[in-house]
Amino acid sequence: MGMMNEVTAAFIRQHAEEDVRQLALKGGQYPDVDMPLALQQIAGRQTARQKLPSWAAIDALLYPPHLSMEQCSSEQTARYKAQLAARLCADFGQESWSEDPKKAHLPHETEPSLVDLTGGFGVDFSFMARQFERCIYVERQQALCEMAQHNFSLLGLQQAEVVCADGVDYLRRMSHATVIYLDPARRDRQGGKTVAISDCTPDLLSLKEQLTNKSLFVMVKLSPMLDWHQAVAQLETEEVKVCEIHVLSVRNECKELLFVLSKQRHKPITIHCVNDDQAFVCLADEPSDVPPPYVSPEEMRPGLFLYEPHASIMKAGCFSAVSAQLSVRKMAPNSHLFISERDLPAFPGRKFCIQALASMNKKELRSVLRDVRQANITTRNFPLSVAELRKRLKLKDGGAVYVFATTQADGRHVLLICSK
Repeated sequence: MGMMNEVTAAFIRQHAEEDVRQLALKGGQYPDVDMPLALQQIAGRQTARQKLPSWAAIDALLYPPHLSMEQCSSEQTARYKAQLAARLCADFGQESWSEDPKKAHLPHETEPSLVDLTGGFGVDFSFMARQFERCIYVERQQALCEMAQHNFSLLGLQQAEVVCADGVDYLRRMSHATVIYLDPARRDRQGGKTVAISDCTPDLLSLKEQLTNKSLFVMVKLSPMLDWHQAVAQLETEEVKVCEIHVLSVRNECKELLFVLSKQRHKPITIHCVNDDQAFVCLADEPSDVPPPYVSPEEMRPGLFLYEPHASIMKAGCFSAVSAQLSVRKMAPNSHLFISERDLPAFPGRKFCIQALASMNKKELRSVLRDVRQANITTRNFPLSVAELRKRLKLKDGGAVYVFATTQADGRHVLLICSK
């Protein structure tokens, strides 16, 4: 990336809050401004205010094109990765691994090290790098390397080394690292999103043995659409083991799956289901085919608590573990709503108090909804969509009432009118 002239820098500062589409129409009025660069930086800074607030506070940071900004990690998930990397280094210290015969090829070193083989914009790297004495960012695009070098300096990452090279080539010639991080590209040649591990670039499946041979841990970011059971089956070999799976959601939207790989596993695979500040941990081999206890329709009554799992629990599918750990019962096999008599602050999701119940009988509906004009409606394992049910109930969206339409263990449909 070339140097930004002062006129362009001043233009960016003066128009930082304006609509870039409107600014683009006025480009002819500013002949001395590098308008494409200015618009890119203004748009990037506006996105960063929401996605990377600590970066947005530093005026001189540079931002990539819009697509790269949309694809990069949020500050929230990047900080999580940094905490995870720090824990891996602390929990499995170098000394404990030095006696591992499968790690005998790795020299003992006093300082932990990080290598990011898919540097990109460098958000994940910049947060993880603070946990390491030695950290190397690898990226094949010269423009991104120049941007990263500029930004890392402003972020105070003096220990960060920027290497402009192909990540696969660098992997072949590198010595070793405590942690190797990859965020493989998940887009095809036409720019469309892909999900399968086999479609990732670089090819994780062909590199996994090299990766675990060159590190204590490999952290890999994968698509939130991926089936984690299938991923474990594809990734594991005699020489590669999945140690942990992290399902990361932000504001109840599943954003990414994060796999931790190593050459061997000392304990069962753990699944970490995270949504903002809520976290739930269980074992991957907990029997998912053993159904949790269900609530009979006769037990349902006002005053009970209704619990709705957050997006990471839904993605991981660890409903039996939730039921066992928190002593809650599911309403039905496919409803994924839990019932308890107790207030459970630790439940990984939202909590509601049931105020009334009704079938789809018109008389019952009129009775329980007689004073309700608007409600937040959710359907789970129910024949009508939210829009269809809202039309039938003649309720506006919003308000303090929450209606859950679902199916009970005996197959009957029920509406649960709740409050928070």
